Amino acid sequence: MKLILAIIQPMKLRAVRDALEAIGVARMTVVDAQGYGRQRGQTATYRGIEYEFDLLRKVMLEICVNDDFVDSTVDTLIRVARTGSSGSIGDGKVFILPCLDAIAVEDSVRGPEAV
Repeated sequence: MKLILAIIQPMKLRAVRDALEAIGVARMTVVDAQGYGRQRGQTATYRGIEYEFDLLRKVMLEICVNDDFVDSTVDTLIRVARTGSSGSIGDGKVFILPCLDAIAVEDSVRGPEAV
């Protein structure tokens, strides 16, 4: 089992969720996140005053999948979360972590069956 953490643009959430459901990945946790990377924030003008936003809004998806779904899940995330044909700065990141165990709270099923 692997835990996939995907940080994406909020506007891509619906498309990513629909694409993941189409390949059979229907369980995930969605977390509002803020951060910055190479973008280093943004500036905006409101009523003539310039504001600097150091942290940009993102969405983090937490997806636990069995090993046979890792490649298709990551490929789908990258393909759908990318803006434009070649992507751009700020599209996000995908992290793949080992998941040692999973337990379904409802019936105490453990391991890959719980995912």
